[in-house]
Amino acid sequence: MTLLTDELLARARAGDDKAFNELAEPHLRELKVHCYRMLGSLHDAEDAVQDTLLAAWQGLQAFEGRASLRTWLYRIATNQCLNLRRSASRRQAKEWNIPGAQPPAPSRLGEVPWLEPYPDALVDYAAPLGPEARFEQSESISIAFVTALQLLPPRQLAVLILRDVLGFHASEVADMLESTVESVTSALKRARTSLRDRLPRNADDSPPTPTSSSEAITVAKFVNAYEAGDISALVSLLTDDVFMSMPPMPLEYEGRERVSAFCALLFRSGRTFDLLPTRANGQPAFGLYTRSSDGTKRGTGLIAITLAGDRIRAMTRFENTVFPWFDLPESLPEQ
Repeated sequence: MTLLTDELLARARAGDDKAFNELAEPHLRELKVHCYRMLGSLHDAEDAVQDTLLAAWQGLQAFEGRASLRTWLYRIATNQCLNLRRSASRRQAKEWNIPGAQPPAPSRLGEVPWLEPYPDALVDYAAPLGPEARFEQSESISIAFVTALQLLPPRQLAVLILRDVLGFHASEVADMLESTVESVTSALKRARTSLRDRLPRNADDSPPTPTSSSEAITVAKFVNAYEAGDISALVSLLTDDVFMSMPPMPLEYEGRERVSAFCALLFRSGRTFDLLPTRANGQPAFGLYTRSSDGTKRGTGLIAITLAGDRIRAMTRFENTVFPWFDLPESLPEQ
């Protein structure tokens, strides 16, 4: 530890909460992202970070400095998240509630209705990674990756994030989880197998670089088709195995034909939308605003798209309750 950190730590141990906040503040953004990966919910992640800070403040006398303060905070945060996963009631699936519109039969029902988007503005892409990290920061915050994480058993989830996403050594993870290196290694092997089955990695359909010209071209085509209500143009942008979900509703659609049928429902009776761009989970996203006959444009949801080359591999729609996280207005001015 540096002399400055030693001084702040001494003051914090003496009861100086401002010194403690100064010690913890540089780690808060990455800790929140860590808790989000663990829990799949921004609401729950914020709660977990607050619980972590409280536990760290109350347990500061026990911090012996054998590991870095950052590692110690990750240990507390990880165990807070594990406790939340064991005890908290997850957000329940929501039934279809749009009167006068019957959705087509889904491909299946999703298992992660509590999934929420994460604003790119809150992601610390420059957060340090250990030497054993296997995933890029942008990949490890993607909607598909976070969804797959939620389906792992809790300890496998924790081990995989700490080892493959953050790059901590096996001995460090064993210490964090009060386990053994052998147990950590075994859990990681099982977690990698499960994740590989859910997330086949194919270099041929990797997404374009975020904010690149190639991404911008595909995004512009998507916006033009969506705002025009041109289902044919929209469907032409989709991969054959395109996937659509809409948490907390569990309905999931896979394949062009099924997604096309659902899009027909979205644009029923000539409904039209305005799209306001933002970014979520390292992906292009848009606030959706329904145009009414009286000229009003009311926010109805947020859609994030996953690109594969110059096509769209997935679309995930969230409720308009997430708008404040993205600084999106409830409505747009009339024109």
